[in-house]
Amino acid sequence: MSEQNVKHVVVIGAGPGGYPAAFLAADLGMQVTLIDPERNPGGVCLHRGCIPTKTLLHGAQIIREAAEAGDFGLTFEKPGIDLDKMRNKKNDVIAKLTGGLGHLTKKRNVRYIQGHARFIDGRTLEVTPIEGETETLSFDDAIIATGTRPMVLPFIDMSSDRVMNSAEAMDLPETPGSMLVIGGGYIGLEMGTVYAALGTEVSVVDILPQLLPGADADLVRTFSMRARRTFKEILLRTKVVKVQADEDGVTVAMENPKGEVPEKRYDKVLLTVGRTPNTNDLGLENTKVKVDGRGFVLVDEKRETAEPHVWAIGDVVGGAMLAHKATAEGKAAVRAIQGNDVRFSPRAIPAVLFTDPELTWVGLTEAEAREQGLDIETAKFNWAGSGRCLSLGRNDGLTKLIIEKDSDKVLGVGIVGPGAGELIAEGALAVEKEMTAADLAHTIHPHPTLSETIMEAAEAYYGLCTHMVAPKPR
Repeated sequence: MSEQNVKHVVVIGAGPGGYPAAFLAADLGMQVTLIDPERNPGGVCLHRGCIPTKTLLHGAQIIREAAEAGDFGLTFEKPGIDLDKMRNKKNDVIAKLTGGLGHLTKKRNVRYIQGHARFIDGRTLEVTPIEGETETLSFDDAIIATGTRPMVLPFIDMSSDRVMNSAEAMDLPETPGSMLVIGGGYIGLEMGTVYAALGTEVSVVDILPQLLPGADADLVRTFSMRARRTFKEILLRTKVVKVQADEDGVTVAMENPKGEVPEKRYDKVLLTVGRTPNTNDLGLENTKVKVDGRGFVLVDEKRETAEPHVWAIGDVVGGAMLAHKATAEGKAAVRAIQGNDVRFSPRAIPAVLFTDPELTWVGLTEAEAREQGLDIETAKFNWAGSGRCLSLGRNDGLTKLIIEKDSDKVLGVGIVGPGAGELIAEGALAVEKEMTAADLAHTIHPHPTLSETIMEAAEAYYGLCTHMVAPKPR
């Protein structure tokens, strides 16, 4: 252990897993070094992911709401779009948040090195800063939080400016007339929503039979009703087999479910087919750290690797690639480093798609519960019965509970509708604390709010829902 029995913890990667881990370790009295290629902490989430995407999506929402305001007797001219100002607004948000994290880093006396770290052995790093001399750094514990990067397909030439990854698309280089999004997951649907609001004809293609394969089909159906108006085409069970870019556009050949392989032309292509871990060039071969066949670091329930005192958290260990999951893992790892008997085993990690409508779920989906052979029932409340939803000029929403029959315990919650991402926290609490449907049904929710749909779904489980005719009472 370091001088004066104070642990020296090195955190490699300053994203939403790394910097909370570093801050907690410092708050607990440890000596902390945080290493990242960026000038300030924040990682992909703050610099090129969660935050800039949501900033652009808010702009897209304003455009949509202006277009739909006629239903309320309000008319506006078609919004003028200034890409430079949108880009500057996004960059301003990034600068404020990352600058704030830089300030918090200094206030906690965390040593921040902008640079790259590589393991020499299980207790030593070679650190190469962006500016300055390479140094050797010994540690008591190290946390790997290096995240992931966009995956590429071998037959697609990413050197053409006609083909973008998510980070490049977020820079809003232009508003193309047409764009194909390859991949029907979070990133593709969110960025596709932004470009569609800006006036681009956006098509989405995926090899799978539904968008968002992790979510239940009934939630995705509700989402898709509006998504099919947002996007020009949604092509499912369709495989991209060729992407050929030239000066004027991109030719894409796609094999459809009939086995046909038609070609279509687009101005731009956005590739969002997954992410790959940043485990190369870390010197892991100089340690006992093990990775799986895809390069993700293998860890135990404490997030410790096969190398004692080396831990790994966040996207680099696989699983749900979500910022809040990385944060929770980072804090769990630090508590374990402190000497606590900690296991990272949450029941509830909410997932949110920030499109219009938003789609979110937590705990077990209906499909997962049935695959596990659990005896469950589902309870649903359609938002067409919600006064608050109708007052917003919407009725495209659904709240769904997955409930264990014998105990009435809430095993999962799924919500689709405007603002669903803000509602799922109650579902996460219910799943994490093993609450029952009765707990939700008997909790007085404010009226008129969308949160009432959770209460009414729980009431529907017992056949006693006020704003819908539910099955007979249990």
